Amino acid sequence: MTTTPDFAAYIASLPRVLAGAAALFRDAEGRVLLVEPNYREGWALPGGTIESDDGESPRQGARRETLEEIGLDRELGRLLAVDWVCGTGRPPLVAYLYDGGVLDEADFKAIRLQEEELLSWRLVAREEITSHLPGALGRRVLTALDVLADGSGTAELENGHRVA
Repeated sequence: MTTTPDFAAYIASLPRVLAGAAALFRDAEGRVLLVEPNYREGWALPGGTIESDDGESPRQGARRETLEEIGLDRELGRLLAVDWVCGTGRPPLVAYLYDGGVLDEADFKAIRLQEEELLSWRLVAREEITSHLPGALGRRVLTALDVLADGSGTAELENGHRVA
């Protein structure tokens, strides 16, 4: 399909939105797997930017990023949360968070960090989440843990706060 110059100009004039996807992995005790990036301060979940130029879906992006970052190629579970994050001095972000499931000892031994991006990984208990993941990301993870615990549907969030 070819686009006319007017349509191409229209598309170019539209606002840009970033999109990212991550996986929420836990151990049998319910602790959350976090990774420590080397390119910024703090901790994160395995995940990253969706490769939209390749037609990658959020689920595919989360799975690809998990494989790249920690070396685990796993089928992801259901979508736990979608978060609209704005007001941070960058374009708005739509963040998708999928259930990565419960990892066992063999899974943890199989973790291989992507040295170009990550320094380390750790398991963090629920009560420590917001000290490792401040702001919208911390709130998003806590909400996702609630969704898993109560079996409710996907949580819609704005800046980490539940809106529906």
